[in-house]
Amino acid sequence: MISKERTETDKAALSALPPLREVIKSVALSAKRGLGQNFLLDLNITAKLARLAGAAEGGVFLEIGPGPGGLTRALLSAGAEKLTVIEKDERCFPVLEQIQQAVGGDRMEIITGDALKIPLSDYFPPVYRVTANLPYNISTQMLLRILTGKNHFPRPEKAFLMFQKEFAQRLCAKVNEEHYGRLSVLVSLLADVKIIYILPPSAFTPAPKISSAFTEITPYQEPLYPFALKRLEEITAAAFSGRRKMIRTSLKAVFKNPEPVLTALGVDPDIRAENVSPEIFAKLSLLAD
Repeated sequence: MISKERTETDKAALSALPPLREVIKSVALSAKRGLGQNFLLDLNITAKLARLAGAAEGGVFLEIGPGPGGLTRALLSAGAEKLTVIEKDERCFPVLEQIQQAVGGDRMEIITGDALKIPLSDYFPPVYRVTANLPYNISTQMLLRILTGKNHFPRPEKAFLMFQKEFAQRLCAKVNEEHYGRLSVLVSLLADVKIIYILPPSAFTPAPKISSAFTEITPYQEPLYPFALKRLEEITAAAFSGRRKMIRTSLKAVFKNPEPVLTALGVDPDIRAENVSPEIFAKLSLLAD
């Protein structure tokens, strides 16, 4: 933990920085549609998100895609001991460097590049947290990298990620629920996910068309049930490709004769994919055809 005196000193330095809207204007930092950018500039909201992420407890954080640094400021002001940010948009670098200068390089590190590709194994201790306001176009890829450790991404203690509300609902959905699907199955095997705060479109600049959801994700030390990832992806893709089809019909794309396979697992072949539990999908992924 950093000292209370240091936290207060840095908080004062952060408060002395120009307002985010002025900073954005000074460097002509308009949101790019191609990068899926929607900036979060409301200081009351960013402060709330930092509290929800547990920054007041100190600890080490990674922020993916900080943009102009609204949440970055909030995490540091709340008390994050060390914050590393990864940003690929070079227009944001001068803004982030201002924040770094305010608190010192020992509390904030800037990594430039694509968070989907950078090996991060050497950067973080066993216990750290991830925060991000993720563009929709990389949400699935980034989430799976965090949960599976793909491309040398150390699994965090927790992740606090902003998604489009509907996407977050799919992450949290349970079997037999409306939003239950391929992503629900995979994520439920790897982590506990819950929505902890809903943000209206007006909270962002520019305002998106739909609401967003701040989620708390706690990865399991081991998958809830053993599964083969590639095979699971093939099976769930087939199963949910026709949601109204019976499971014995939709799985013909991956099993020559699905009915006896399903029966052996105690599954009624006439039910639909939305009625099949993650445990059954995991077991199916371990069966060779």
